[in-house]
Amino acid sequence: MSTHRRRITTTRIEVSSDRGVFMISVAAELADMHPQTLRMYEQRGLIEPKRSPKGTRLYSHEDVERLRRIQQMTAELGLNLAGVEKVLELEEQLERTRRRVAALERRRAELEAEIVALEGKREQVKAEIVRYEGAKGAALVRRKGSRPYTIPIERVDAPG
Repeated sequence: MSTHRRRITTTRIEVSSDRGVFMISVAAELADMHPQTLRMYEQRGLIEPKRSPKGTRLYSHEDVERLRRIQQMTAELGLNLAGVEKVLELEEQLERTRRRVAALERRRAELEAEIVALEGKREQVKAEIVRYEGAKGAALVRRKGSRPYTIPIERVDAPG
C-alpha cells in the first residue's frame, strides 16, 4: 500500500497599499457600503480608483481605508459630503505643510552645519592675518610662511 503525502505550500505576495486590486463589489463590501455609493463618491472626487486596461475600477487598500473614513465621518460624526470634502482637503493641506516643515528643518540643520564649518575657517584665517605698516600705509597681510595675500585698507583723513 502506497501512501502519497500531498504537500501544501503557501505563497505570500506583498502588494503596494496604493495598487488597485479590488473590484468595486469587493471594495464596497470591505468598506461596508453599496457599490453605487462608491460611484457617487468617485463623481464627487472623494475617491479616485485606478483603472484596469479594460477600464474596470480597481480599488487599493488605501482607497478602502479612505472609504471607511468617509463612512465614519458621515455615519458617526454626522458630516455631510461637503463637510467630508473639506475635512479631507484640510488633512491633505496639513500633510503637505508637515512635509514642507520637515524639509525646512532638514535644510536648517544643513545650514547650521555649514555655519559651524565656516566659523572654524574664519577663526583659522583670522589667526593668519596680521597688521602690516609699510611705506604705502597700513594693510592686512598673511602671517609669514603663509601664501602671499594682501588686503589694502583705505583711510580717509578727517578734515582738521
